[in-house]
Amino acid sequence: MNDRQLLRYSRHILLDEVGIEGQQRVLGARVLVIGAGGLGSPAALYLAASGAGRITLVDDDEVDLTNLQRQVMHTTARVGQPKVESGREALIQINPEIEVVALRERAAGERLRELVADSDVVLDCSDNFATRQAVNRACVLAAVPLVAGAVIRFDGQVSVFDVRDAASPCYACLFPEDSRFEDVACSTMGVFAPLVGVIGAVQAAEALKMLAGCGRPLVGRLLMLDGRGMEWTEVQVGRNPCCPVCRERA
Repeated sequence: MNDRQLLRYSRHILLDEVGIEGQQRVLGARVLVIGAGGLGSPAALYLAASGAGRITLVDDDEVDLTNLQRQVMHTTARVGQPKVESGREALIQINPEIEVVALRERAAGERLRELVADSDVVLDCSDNFATRQAVNRACVLAAVPLVAGAVIRFDGQVSVFDVRDAASPCYACLFPEDSRFEDVACSTMGVFAPLVGVIGAVQAAEALKMLAGCGRPLVGRLLMLDGRGMEWTEVQVGRNPCCPVCRERA
């Protein structure tokens, strides 16, 4: 690190659990963020501020006026722009030393697998069940840790799935692919704006902890937040030996 970086990241370096070595690992990291909306905004902002070396944003949507109530990476002036381009502008303004790759697409299939395999950690900040399952499959295949978050109304949840850990479940262990699951959209059900900030920030924290090699990740634990009473509940999540997605792994 040069003198400017030592100063910029000094508050991380002062932490015994992070130090210079941990911060250097963050600087060299490749982070994939699926979704540049409510969760992706705070997650990407904190990753950029913390010096994550390369952040790849994937989203095929444009900034809409209704997004601005909670998607803090975007501004009124950028309504109508692709979210990934708006996001890239915001992240570079925070930290011009990092690389931000803006992909305006809905990654799926082989393309998604390629993006995941070229990453050190993946943050699922999407808003639909099918994408979450596809991202999980790609992460299991590439053995890349996944930090998954979700928020609707006043309720949020977040967990880490890391198949490098033999005891870790994958996302499908908890939410099987054949579940009768009905997607609910913010446009119809609403969402309390600060909760996406809380969950997105937790996603960034979990990703940074794994990259820096500090702390205990949320593997095997699902955190659920009831925003009405601001109450956290932790549920232990075990691996499903019959899971069709991850049962073949060692």
